Amino acid sequence: MGNSNREMKLGMFFAPGGHHMAAWRHPDAYPEGFSFASYIKAAQVAERACFDMLFVADVFNLTPDGDRTDSFRFEPITMLTALAMATSKIGLVGTASTSFNEPYNIARKFASLDHISGGRAAWNIVTSSSSIEALNYNLDAHYSHADRYKRAREFVDVVRKLWDSCEDGALTIDKKSGAFFDKALVHQIDHNGTYFKVKGPLSIPRCPQGNPVIVQAGSSEDGTSLAASVGEAIFTIQSTIEGAKDFYAAIKAKAAASGRDPSHALVMPGVVPYVGRTRQEAQDKYDKLLSLIHPEAGISALSKLIDVDLKGVDVEKPFPALDASKMLQSRAAGIANTARKEGLSIRQVYERLSPTKGHRQIIGAASDVADILQEWFEGGACDGYNVMPAMMPNGLDDFVELVIPELQRRGVFRRAYRGTTLRDHLGLPRPSGRR
Repeated sequence: MGNSNREMKLGMFFAPGGHHMAAWRHPDAYPEGFSFASYIKAAQVAERACFDMLFVADVFNLTPDGDRTDSFRFEPITMLTALAMATSKIGLVGTASTSFNEPYNIARKFASLDHISGGRAAWNIVTSSSSIEALNYNLDAHYSHADRYKRAREFVDVVRKLWDSCEDGALTIDKKSGAFFDKALVHQIDHNGTYFKVKGPLSIPRCPQGNPVIVQAGSSEDGTSLAASVGEAIFTIQSTIEGAKDFYAAIKAKAAASGRDPSHALVMPGVVPYVGRTRQEAQDKYDKLLSLIHPEAGISALSKLIDVDLKGVDVEKPFPALDASKMLQSRAAGIANTARKEGLSIRQVYERLSPTKGHRQIIGAASDVADILQEWFEGGACDGYNVMPAMMPNGLDDFVELVIPELQRRGVFRRAYRGTTLRDHLGLPRPSGRR
């Protein structure tokens, strides 16, 4: 494959035990138990490897049958603020829901993280999909899918206005005149919309990055529309290069139609690598994790992913015929389409797709993994990847020790950071200010 002038972007999607649903049962997983020490180690390993960013997801509930999965998580902003003290370059991406928060709180938290980290913060926008989560936020049911995204659009608009409510240079701390800030450079936003009424301004100076980077995770029609209009890094589920190319082209076209520079909407599909020094070693690692899936956990995870209760169904029977076009969640539709095309049984689906929630799995030696990553990157399928280690800490160590040097040798990934902010790493411009 030829060397390109572009360099792929890499996020490290952190999950304490790993992204395989049974990884927590591996003898090497959770070496420190449920401890913040594991987060620090992972962040520092990723930073030494020059990853663009560390990405953390979030959930707002424990399910009744969640005891067979490693479902406990720290609150992202609290955790990332602590990680900012243990790192100096890597970007820090936290997930925060537009369904269960207020714009002012989110604007203030991420602006604070950007200041504390020296310009490394990013907000991953989600609308949340679980109705169970709503029960923890003074609601009897979740908003409808359409309402969630209408609310999200206005939510993001308010947050961006708040981030821009203090102009650059507003903080003067002029002891002689007695003016702590320049009132002419601080503005109310006076937002009065369908879902939110916010006066402003934000009680924190303008961020080092101007605005924290906006990340968007979602591949539904509503999700891609939101991503194309505001997303600067777009996390997506793509299992085939053909589908990834179509998604990539659609996002770039929609971004351009929204008046944006398409190169500022970076598409980064998730990828779950199983890396060995030989292909057989990689396969053995995959097979080991597969053997650790508890059947109850497999059925439960698949039922949640496709929103169909499969408990009590014969797992050796073919996957049920479901109409993917009627599924609101892109992840569920992707699983249903793959299962139908390949004629998979229910067991095969939960073994192959549920463990990594439909993301592309790559099993092989470093050169095999690098070949596929480079093929997608140079073939118009992505701008980089959100790397999802199947098991922590071994999966991250394998990728850093074996795949990163191979990508660097091919000239498609950096050997050193060239800036200090996440916008520097991603090649994104600093927003100019008030809209």
